[in-house]
Amino acid sequence: MSYQLVIAEKPSVAQSIAAVIGAKKRCDGYWEGNGYRVSWCVGHLAGLADAEQYDPKYVKWEYDHLPIIPDTWQFVVAKDKKKQFSVLREQMNAADVSEVINACDAGREGEAIFRTVYALTECKKPMKRLWISSMEDDAIRKGFSQLRPGSDYDGLHHAALCRNKADWLVGINATRLFSVLYGNGRPLNIGRVMSPTLAMIVQREAEISAFVPEPFYTVVLALSDFTAVSERITDKATAQQLQAACAEGQAVVQSVERREKSEKAPALYDLTTLQRDANRLLGYTAQQTLDYVQNLYEKKLCTYPRTDSRYLTSDMASMLPVLVNTTAKAMPFAKGLAVRLDADRVVNNKKVTDHHAIIPTRNIHGLDYNSLTAGERSVLELICLRLLCAVGQSYEYAETVVTLCCADHVFTAKGRAVLNPGWKAYEQKFRSSRKETPDADAENDACALPIVAEGQVFEVMVPGIKEGKTTPPKHFTEDTLLSAMETAGAKDMPEDAERKGLGTPATRAAILEKLVSAGFVERRKSKKVIQLLPTSTAVSLITVLPEQLQSPLLTADWEYRLKEIERGEAAPEEFMAEICAMLRELVSTYQAVPGAEVLFPSRYETVGKCPRCGGPVAEMQKGFCCQTRDCKFAIWKNSRFFAAKRKTVTKAVVQALLNDGRVQLKGCYSEKTGKIYDATVILDDNGEKVDFRMEFAPKKGGRKR
Repeated sequence: MSYQLVIAEKPSVAQSIAAVIGAKKRCDGYWEGNGYRVSWCVGHLAGLADAEQYDPKYVKWEYDHLPIIPDTWQFVVAKDKKKQFSVLREQMNAADVSEVINACDAGREGEAIFRTVYALTECKKPMKRLWISSMEDDAIRKGFSQLRPGSDYDGLHHAALCRNKADWLVGINATRLFSVLYGNGRPLNIGRVMSPTLAMIVQREAEISAFVPEPFYTVVLALSDFTAVSERITDKATAQQLQAACAEGQAVVQSVERREKSEKAPALYDLTTLQRDANRLLGYTAQQTLDYVQNLYEKKLCTYPRTDSRYLTSDMASMLPVLVNTTAKAMPFAKGLAVRLDADRVVNNKKVTDHHAIIPTRNIHGLDYNSLTAGERSVLELICLRLLCAVGQSYEYAETVVTLCCADHVFTAKGRAVLNPGWKAYEQKFRSSRKETPDADAENDACALPIVAEGQVFEVMVPGIKEGKTTPPKHFTEDTLLSAMETAGAKDMPEDAERKGLGTPATRAAILEKLVSAGFVERRKSKKVIQLLPTSTAVSLITVLPEQLQSPLLTADWEYRLKEIERGEAAPEEFMAEICAMLRELVSTYQAVPGAEVLFPSRYETVGKCPRCGGPVAEMQKGFCCQTRDCKFAIWKNSRFFAAKRKTVTKAVVQALLNDGRVQLKGCYSEKTGKIYDATVILDDNGEKVDFRMEFAPKKGGRKR
């Protein structure tokens, strides 16, 4: 009997697929049955090898080794995943396996995960592709009935491989270059998405620091049932003069404008907009939201999360009535509200790329909330809320603007009356269920103006002055930064570019986490809002980083080119050749900024002056090293000289050697005799090599030995 080998990205996904297609027998590392074997990759089983795998000399970060550009790329299987890799290698080359089905996540990274394993196992079996956007049983069955040749996704594989290689090249070479030039022993991580994102954060903080608030004043007239406000006045004395002129005066209505307006429902969620709302409303980081929605996907409660589309395809329109009604019944906040459905608002084939928008599945019917974590529950509620809003009626209101004249100055009063709450009824009910304060629109809704007519006269009660100040730009939060990443560089890209901005919905969360873990960005809480602030090291790095590495145009152009490769419109070799040429030019032409030591002070404690160059010597993890960039002076903690004498290279020992050139050591051990003795160790540095010699006190009645 022959088998079709199905390879999923994770064990949980493999188990779900196996249950649907009848592979019910559990074996070591896979499921079997009904003509199938279903195994899994445990995420990225293998990745591009580190630089030192190509040459041991790359263990040391040195300028002369750059750029590092492999002739032949190597992949390494993670140590903790070698057992599962062995299972896959055995099954992919088994005589009774007729073909292999790629069931990894339907996207660029999923394709990369499978193709890497396929190549490393030297599998030659025919390849097919399962491409689904939901883990529902019906979606899995439909996907298996519509398997496509693996070769249809060769472009996606080439794009994924180019992206990984290019990121490796920029990360390895730029990080080492700037770490060697400025790092003082610490790595300065550079990335084609990470660095432009960091530049935006640094730029925002510079704008905030440079901002000088300017005061302004408005005169407020209290009329019978409403208030009217003047335009902003920059001079306080002028505002006071107007206040006095209006006292006990009259305000005459010059015009009344009433306009009926409507606000369309927001589109469905893609990953980025979901992450933004989850950060703004729930306080979750982008990575937390991605983790929660991925869990919901694997639990068959929502569709594929790593999508950049906010619409559905036309073939999904017929299932919407059932899904919308099921969602309304499942969500407590929707009780008592009429269910509306306008499928045309959410269906647009032209705006769906690899995957449609994130929506709940029909499995939320009868959902046991106790089976979900608090985070999963909250994110699922957001997804359901967005579906109910997106298919709902427009929010309609009448906006009235009344212009009045008092003391020859213009005053304005604005009001809003709700005509049809539409989709906002769900949003307000959701906020109420979470005991949140109403949004700004809801407050405006309560401020409808009374009926007034042109020429109507109002007696002015005591007029007041309201003082305010212009406000600086706000610190980035994950919500606003994700939005900025999504649109960065868009105005400079071709109008038909499918990929704009920094990164992709699938990668932005990881970029933010890397900025934090690398010590470039801090999360700081202020009034229930988590702000993203750059560290001093981040500001210094952006100061010396060339424009090409901190501009969003580089990564935006990459994404545009990768899309061309994915469609077979561009050659992968040409793309990689351009990346290599860019790095060779960067390494050969970049000059260190003079005086940059001030920007990058050593993070290590200085213990003395270097005997070679006079620079600071600081204690680091493995020794006491000169912090001057081109100086090689170091006294290592594992020095064989001191180890043989069973003495430790301490800070006090090094301080004495640097200050006096010698240090007194008591209780030294003699390997030759096994005896203990006292001696003076003298630093003997010839400018190229650090060495030591010993001097002994003269014996009584004798000479120095």
